[in-house]
Amino acid sequence: MGMFHQGSRALQDRFDTRRIADRIQERLVDDIIGPGDQELIQGADMFFLATADEHGRPTCSYKGGEPGFVRVVDQHTIAFPHYDGNGMFLSTGNIVRNPQVGLLFLDFARGHRLRLDGTASIDEQDELLAGWPEARLVVRVRAREVFPNCPRYLHRYQLVQRSRFVPRAGCQTPVPAWKRADWAVDALPAGDPANDPRGREVLDR
Repeated sequence: MGMFHQGSRALQDRFDTRRIADRIQERLVDDIIGPGDQELIQGADMFFLATADEHGRPTCSYKGGEPGFVRVVDQHTIAFPHYDGNGMFLSTGNIVRNPQVGLLFLDFARGHRLRLDGTASIDEQDELLAGWPEARLVVRVRAREVFPNCPRYLHRYQLVQRSRFVPRAGCQTPVPAWKRADWAVDALPAGDPANDPRGREVLDR
């Protein structure tokens, strides 16, 4: 299968974009993560992850970490950690049932965008797990399509502050305030840091 299905083709023909779409697929799309792609991916401190369940119901999630938290394992594969979240496991649960994913990397400072679509897997015993403090499992994605995305509508932003909740080696991660809220505190999983009787710093953002 190529990138385009009948829905894409119908709209390309409606707006006379089939030729440029085919040219982009021919010239810019690859299954290899090139040097420039690797630089953008491994320099990223965030990306967006799109997944869908076995019925095609989608969700899109934001993933953030320290620069370098997404690793290029080889020219076809990337890996990233799954950190503690809200316990819903929407994205990773979807991957269990439907491994097809799409990732969007954005460099707001330089105005670069990169798409990486492929097949994902999750592993609680991945050899890379120890490299990410407090990670619960590792997600690997085998690239099917890697290509730059038109940056013309990308707004330019500057970093103000990275999240203090990102796990870091040798640093105690604070507890988000919502985990201490009345509606949540008695439903947290056993062993959650928010239940630690020694207490942790609580932050609301």
